[in-house]
Amino acid sequence: MNSVTIINPAKLVFGEKSFEQFVTDYIALGLQRLYIVSIPPVIAQISDALKTLQQNGVTIAINGSIAGEPSFNDFEKLLQEARDFEADSVVGIGGGSVMDAAKLVAAQLKNTQTTAEVIGIRNLKQRTTYMACIPTTSGTGSEVSPNALFVDDTGAKVGVISPFLVPDAAYIDPALTVSLPASVTASTGIDALTHCLEAYANNFAHPVIDLIALEGVRLVAKYLRRACENGNDMEARSQVALGSMYGGMCLGPVNTAAVHALSYPLGVSYHIPHGLSIALLLPYVMEFNLSAAPARYAQLALALGAEPGQSEEETARRGIMQIRRLIRDCQLPASLEELNIPYDSIDKMAEDALKIQRLLKNNVRVLTQQDAADIYRAAFNKVYESSEEI
Repeated sequence: MNSVTIINPAKLVFGEKSFEQFVTDYIALGLQRLYIVSIPPVIAQISDALKTLQQNGVTIAINGSIAGEPSFNDFEKLLQEARDFEADSVVGIGGGSVMDAAKLVAAQLKNTQTTAEVIGIRNLKQRTTYMACIPTTSGTGSEVSPNALFVDDTGAKVGVISPFLVPDAAYIDPALTVSLPASVTASTGIDALTHCLEAYANNFAHPVIDLIALEGVRLVAKYLRRACENGNDMEARSQVALGSMYGGMCLGPVNTAAVHALSYPLGVSYHIPHGLSIALLLPYVMEFNLSAAPARYAQLALALGAEPGQSEEETARRGIMQIRRLIRDCQLPASLEELNIPYDSIDKMAEDALKIQRLLKNNVRVLTQQDAADIYRAAFNKVYESSEEI
């Protein structure tokens, strides 16, 4: 059995009115200068709560500039702003990019290490500033993970991964996800499901994380359609948010694998939203991996809602069909061609994907550059329309 280290936030609050609990808890801490990283629609949504903080003596600075995947240049601007403000606490309220940026700002606010020195795994050595995360999407799980991802000067997507990036507190309020469009609900939900799926079918899988991962797959597979069809369905929103939280809990101890590695070039080179990149590639990576771990993929298929087949492989293939149905039902694009990805970019994307060895080492089947190119080609124009095939 592999060893496993699990580090979660010291305080984790889940459920409706969690944001109100954050306000109460923050006031009790006695902190006075709060730096918030968020986005304009969310800032408007929480304005009343921010007034309550201000009425209790809290001075607030808000940055709403993170519109997509953050670069280190974006981060440095936030960090300087937070230092000039003399923040004593940092909170990220938004999606994964917002929370990742907030997490690193909190860590670097009083750290003597440079940004270059903290890039990578366990290179960040400290964080002394209070930090909380409040997600407004159900996808990244950043609110409970030790990861923060950024785009560097070369355009590559790189990570800062450290236990010091696990927030002091996470408040997961499904009500904050109600205003998400169906397309964002769908793509972030598939990302959450994939965090769990790749943690279960993983060279470093662990029995403790297996329990969380399978339950996360089950919850998202069961409730994501409902959340997309009716954004006000609070049961569906809550269950998908719970599945997303489980996915985030998988990221530190086990992490993801080939689906995420292959998704990065789509995001960096063509600015495809991360969750959508994941959805486009997931069925094809599952097909590639199946022969290396049929028992694992059979269990995932059952969690996805598939009926048992006469063999593990048959059950596993039914699971892949379940994924395709889910992606189709959530009305996500089914091919790279639909997003105008140039076909002649496949070899370069495969080359770039193979550089993400920190994730590919987790994959249950060794993946070569040719394999990566073949997966991209399979995903390029394969559209599932036949009801018999789906």
